[in-house]
Amino acid sequence: MNKLSRLSIIALSCITFNQAFSQETPPQTGQVLDKIVAKVDNNILLESDVQQTYIEAIAQSQQGITPPTRCEIFESLLINKLMVAKAEIDSVMVSEPEVTLETERRFSMVLQQFGGDENMILEMYGKTAEQLRSEMEDMIKEQMIVQKMRTNITEGVTVSPAEVKSFFESIPSDSLPFFSAEVTVGQIVKKPEVNQQTKENIYNQLKQFKEDVLSGKADFADLARSYSEDPGSAAQGGDLGFFRRGELAPEFEATALGLRQGEISDPVETDFGFHMIQLLETKNGAFNTRHILRIPKASEEDIQKTERYLDSLRTEIEAGRLDFAKAAKDYSEDRNTSDNGGFFTDPGTNSNRLTLRTLEDPVLYFTLDSMEVGTLTKPIRFEDPREGTKVRILYYRNKYSAHRANLNDDYEKLKAATLRKKEDEILSTWFVTAKEDVFIDIDPAYDRCNALQER
Repeated sequence: MNKLSRLSIIALSCITFNQAFSQETPPQTGQVLDKIVAKVDNNILLESDVQQTYIEAIAQSQQGITPPTRCEIFESLLINKLMVAKAEIDSVMVSEPEVTLETERRFSMVLQQFGGDENMILEMYGKTAEQLRSEMEDMIKEQMIVQKMRTNITEGVTVSPAEVKSFFESIPSDSLPFFSAEVTVGQIVKKPEVNQQTKENIYNQLKQFKEDVLSGKADFADLARSYSEDPGSAAQGGDLGFFRRGELAPEFEATALGLRQGEISDPVETDFGFHMIQLLETKNGAFNTRHILRIPKASEEDIQKTERYLDSLRTEIEAGRLDFAKAAKDYSEDRNTSDNGGFFTDPGTNSNRLTLRTLEDPVLYFTLDSMEVGTLTKPIRFEDPREGTKVRILYYRNKYSAHRANLNDDYEKLKAATLRKKEDEILSTWFVTAKEDVFIDIDPAYDRCNALQER
C-alpha cells in the first residue's frame, strides 16, 4: 500500500474526531528539549509541535490501524507551514473576528472542563488563562488559514458512489477501522429576549460614557479596559485594528463609516450587544475603530419565559403534532444546527452520526448519558461563550453500536475519506510547484523523512 493510501486510511480511522490541535490538551508527561526543526519562510515548526501531535495521533488511532509515523506527522505539519507561507504570498486571509469567535468558543470549552476555575488552568498548563488564550488564537488562526488554502486548491472536487466503493474495496480487511459507538442528537435553541428596561439601562450607560469622554471626565481607552465585554479588544483599550468592508457586523460598520475621524457614535445595537464606537483612522480602503461593548443580560424572568416557550414546543413534538426537524428549522436560533433540522453534524463527514468524544460540550455528554433513545429533554439552560445564557431542548434520536467499517453503515465516513484521498492527490501535485516559491530549511535530524518529495 502506498504512502498516500495509508494516510487516507488513517484519516478514515480518525474521521469522526476533530483534526489535530482541534482543542487544547494538558501537557504530556516527560519534557522535550524544544528546538526549531523546520522553517518555511518566516514560519517555524518546533520539535514540541511534532512530539505533541505524534502523541495525540497515537492516542486517537483506531483498533486495527497502525498510527502514523513521526515522519508522516512531521511532513503533515511542514505542509501546513507551507500552506501558511503560500497564503501570505497569495494574499489568502481570514478575518480577525472569525479567529476571535472561534478562539472564545474553544477556550470556553477548555474552561468548562475545569469548572470555570482559571486557577486550575494555571495548575494544569503552567500558564495563565490569558497566555493560553493567546496561544490558542495563534494556533487557530493557522488552522483556519490552512483550511482556507486547502479549500481554494481543491475547490470543486467531488467523488462518485463508484469511487467510494472502489476506495472501500482497496482497504485490506485487516486494516478496516473499528468505529466506536455513535449517536444522533438534535437541539432547538432559543436566546432569551432581554426586556426593554435592561436594554435602555445599557444604552443610557454608554450615552453617559460618551458625555464623560467628550467633557474630559474620562478616557475612552480606560473605560474600555474597565467596562467593555469584548475579550478580544478590552485589554487594548477597545482598539479593534483595521478591517475592510464586510468584515464586521453591518450595523457596526455602517455607523463607523458614517463618523468623522476621532468622532464618537451614539450607542448602536448589533447581534453582539450595544457598542459605543470611535473611528480612529481610514487607510487604503480599510478602517480602524475602537469600541466599548456592553451585553444586555437576560433576567431570571426573561429566561423562564423562554423555558415556557420551549416546553410548549416539546409538548407539541411529543404529541406528534409537530415534527422535530421542522420545529428546529423554523424556531431554533442556533445557526450551526437549525439548517440541518437541529441535528449536530460531524465536522469531518457532515454526517449526523457522532461519536461521544466528538461532543465537545461536557454538559451535553453527561445529559445524553442519562437519556433514553427517542426522548426529548425538558428545557435546559447553558452558557454561550459570546452571548450568555441560552435555553435548549435536546432530542436523542438514535444510538449505533460499535462496529467494523462497512459500506452500509459508514457510507458518509467512507465518502469523506475518499474525497480526502482525492484532495491529497491534488495537493501533492500542488506541493511540487508551491515549494519552489518559498524558502524551506529542515533540521538534519529529519532529513531521513524525505519530506515533500514527489510521491
